[in-house]
Amino acid sequence: MNKVALVTDETSLPNDYDMALLLEACAASGLTAEVRDWEDPTTDWSAYEAVLLRSPWTYVDRLPAFLAWCERVAVVTELHNPLPVVRWSLNKSYMADLAVLGVPVVPSTIVSPDTDPAVAVQQFLAGHPEAKEIVVKPTVGAYSKDVQRFVRSMEADAAAHVARMRSDGFAALLQPYVESVDRDGETDLVYFDGVYSHAIRKSAMLMSDGTVKVPTFESRTAREADADERAVASAALAAAGAHLMLERPLVYARVDVIRSASGAPVVLELELCEPSLNLSFTDHGATRLAETVAARLKVRARR
Repeated sequence: MNKVALVTDETSLPNDYDMALLLEACAASGLTAEVRDWEDPTTDWSAYEAVLLRSPWTYVDRLPAFLAWCERVAVVTELHNPLPVVRWSLNKSYMADLAVLGVPVVPSTIVSPDTDPAVAVQQFLAGHPEAKEIVVKPTVGAYSKDVQRFVRSMEADAAAHVARMRSDGFAALLQPYVESVDRDGETDLVYFDGVYSHAIRKSAMLMSDGTVKVPTFESRTAREADADERAVASAALAAAGAHLMLERPLVYARVDVIRSASGAPVVLELELCEPSLNLSFTDHGATRLAETVAARLKVRARR
């Protein structure tokens, strides 16, 4: 049957730059791919041999409902990426896990619910005296939503932003702002079945005047990741696989890296659930993903 659901939602689909290319590649690979809204209660998910999370980005405001939906889907078909990966990767507290596992990451601190926001920001600044600016972001988020950049003199504003996120039900993550991003942007590396496929450069999203740019198509350009960037990205995926005790590589993954003050690549984020895969910036990325899915379905058929 080779029937596959590509999961999005009505609000997010117009911003999914990958979908048209992936539909075309699936057809060429012998897959019957259909675009489906995760919020549509009428869909019979058991009718699909695989369900791929592509752009269900409304989950940010409905995380418990989304995770419950993922649990229901995982019972009746194969969810990609799998449920343990979804649960782990949708909360940026995974940065602490990666650091413990020896992966070079941007230093990250979660503000615990019982910590005063002002104290948390003050302690973070004291612990990172080299940082001229810090970033406050929600531990659960997408498309730069509620991410803010603050200079050290705006300590009170940063604490107030943490407090606002907490009042909205979100935990906060603190990171030093790495200045190389303003010059070099970030490199997003895409992997299919554990194999490096392609990369893009994404320009800085957080402006020095406090404004935040949405990561549009125009903010991205194709580039070839450097060998050291690929090494760090591969190490991050290997660490995640070991931590989650995965038996096989993920169908898709994206690792976002930047250059630290020393020039070494470090992981900024690990996108393993519903990342933009930047398929428009490579000739064969959509084909590689479709062929990976087709291969998984063949394995499943032989069971």
